[in-house]
Amino acid sequence: MSGKPRLTYLNGRGRMESIRWLLAAAGVEFEEVYLETKEQYDKLIKDGFLLFQQVPLVEIDGMKMVQTRAIMSYIAGKYNLHGKDLKERALIDMYVEGISDLMQMILMFPFSPPDAKEKNLESIKERATNRYFPVFEKVLKQHGQDFLVGNKFSWADVQLMEAILAVEEKVPAVLSGFPQLQVFKTKMSNVPTIKKFLQPGSPRKPPPDAHYVETVLKVFKK
Repeated sequence: MSGKPRLTYLNGRGRMESIRWLLAAAGVEFEEVYLETKEQYDKLIKDGFLLFQQVPLVEIDGMKMVQTRAIMSYIAGKYNLHGKDLKERALIDMYVEGISDLMQMILMFPFSPPDAKEKNLESIKERATNRYFPVFEKVLKQHGQDFLVGNKFSWADVQLMEAILAVEEKVPAVLSGFPQLQVFKTKMSNVPTIKKFLQPGSPRKPPPDAHYVETVLKVFKK
């Protein structure tokens, strides 16, 4: 096995996409194994690979890690994206938690029943524009720096960038009232590792479609 982290998940965004974003931002190449059947998933559980019988699974530095938050915290710490001291780390964690709440809504959206899609889309737009994006707009404006914490990009910036692009896919004009976030988005898009990840052919996954939803339901069916 090569020294690259090995990611086991479905061939789609889901809970693994934030991990892909973070590794890519850190400039780390990784390998992926895609689950396509319930049998593959059941075998991982039977073989003791999944501590809590859940994916994402990331094999890194001799560990088989599960739980998205723990995986990302490890990656952020390993690649110096978790702040320079305890106070910066606390701020980064706080921002990440907030962004995760918004990302959870986006994550569940493809699984909405058809008659609830419009209502759920409206909820995402409302939460993004009234609860989450105003926080980060204010943070960037108050300290006048390029990034959320300190003067270099961190785990929180990567998560925010992912969230902005995910919301924009559904609500293209969502940043129209947030000039600081517009500048932030441009700046993050030009970070070399992120710029590379945003190019066609990168490991970044497309928005979930009907086939992805069908595969998720098939692999994880009880």
